Amino acid sequence: MYDLIIIRYGEIGLKGDNINDFINQLVANIKRATSDLGDFEITTIFGRIFLKAEAAKINAICQRLINVPGIISLSPAQKFNYSSKKVSEFDQSDFNRLKKQVVRLFRAEVQNYPTTFKVETTRADKSFPIKSPALSRELGAEILRQVEGPETELKVDVHQPEHLLEVEIRRGKIYIFVRREAGPGGLPVKSSGKALLLLSGGIDSPVAGWLGLKRGLSLEAVYFNSPPYTSERAKQKVIDLTKILSRYGGEIKLQIPYFTAIQQAILKKCPRRYTVTIMRRMMIRIANQLAAQNESLALVTGENLGQVASQTLEGLRSSDQVAKFPVLRPLITMDKNEIIKLAKKIASYQISIRPHEDCCTIFVPQNPVTQPKLATVEYAEEELAIEELVKEAIAKMEIITINEGAC
Repeated sequence: MYDLIIIRYGEIGLKGDNINDFINQLVANIKRATSDLGDFEITTIFGRIFLKAEAAKINAICQRLINVPGIISLSPAQKFNYSSKKVSEFDQSDFNRLKKQVVRLFRAEVQNYPTTFKVETTRADKSFPIKSPALSRELGAEILRQVEGPETELKVDVHQPEHLLEVEIRRGKIYIFVRREAGPGGLPVKSSGKALLLLSGGIDSPVAGWLGLKRGLSLEAVYFNSPPYTSERAKQKVIDLTKILSRYGGEIKLQIPYFTAIQQAILKKCPRRYTVTIMRRMMIRIANQLAAQNESLALVTGENLGQVASQTLEGLRSSDQVAKFPVLRPLITMDKNEIIKLAKKIASYQISIRPHEDCCTIFVPQNPVTQPKLATVEYAEEELAIEELVKEAIAKMEIITINEGAC
C-alpha cells in the first residue's frame, strides 16, 4: 500500500549554518538503523527526509526508525503520480484520480466504525492551483460519499478527529498519509560527541543513558563487577540494559572492571560510614582512565539530587573532586515517578527491577555519611593504594561489544 516513509525532525531545523551537519548525521543513522533490511533511496528537503522502500518492508523500517534519536515523527505514505509535468497544470483528471487514491488509502487504514475523521492539506508548493482548505473539503466530501453507509457510520470532526488524513504538496509532488508515529526527538546520535555512561543494574542509569543519546551523544558504558558479591545474573542484567540502549544508539562497548579488590580494601582500611562515598570516588577514577583511553569527552551518571544518601550536594561534590571530565547528570532534578515513566517508555524498567543487586547496594552501611567534607574523605582514603587498585581493576576488565541494530 505504501511506497515511502516521510521522516520529520524537530530542533535540528533550528541549527542555522550547521543544519546540514545534523541532517547528514541523522541520515547516516537512518541508514545504519535499516542496513540489514536493504539499501534504500533517501532524499531530503527542508524539514523532511524521504525514504523510498518496497511496501512489504515499510512497517519493519518504521519500527526501527521510531527508536532513532533526532526523528520527531514519521509517516508511511503514498506518493501521488499525476499526469502533467508541473503541479500548476494539475487538471480534473488528476483530481479524480487523487480522490480515488485518497479513498482507497482511507479504507485500508480505517477499519473500526463508527468513527470521525478530518482531511488536512499542507500546500508548501504554492504553485498548486487548489488552495488547502478547498482541497481538504473536496477530499473529505469524497470520503463521505464513497465510505459512508449503514455499516460505516462516519462523521467529520475538525477539532478532535479519531483519524486525520493528511495531504502534503511539496516541490511538485503530492504525498498522502493517515498515520504519524512518534520518534524520540532530540538530536542525532554522534552529533554531540562521545561520553562514558556509568551503568548499574538499577532504574536510573539506563534512563540517564537514553537521555544522553537523545541529546546527540554516542555512548560507551562501564559496569563495576564484584564477584562473588554480585552474581552472573546481575552482570547479565546490565548486559540486557545495554542491549536496550543500543536499540537507540547503535553499537555500545560495555567495559566491566574487576571491582572486588577495591571494595575489600575500602572495607578493610576506611571508616564504615564513608564506604559508599569512597567507592563512588574510586568508580569515577576508573571512569577517568577509560574515558581518556577511548577519547570520551564526558561522564554520564544516573545520580538524582537527594534520592539516596550519597546523592546530596556534598556527596556529588566529593565525586566531582576526583573527576577529570565533566559529569553529566540528566536526572538530577527528576522525581522517581518521572524516571520510572521514562524507564517504561524505553523498555528498560522490567529489566531494572529484576532482583539482582549491584555492588553499591550490597555494601551500603547502616548509617552512611550524607554530608561528607572533602578533607575528611581525603583523610579516610589515605591508606588506600589508589593507583594500584585502579590499575588492577582495569587490567582484569572484561569488554563486551553490544549492537542491537538501532543506528
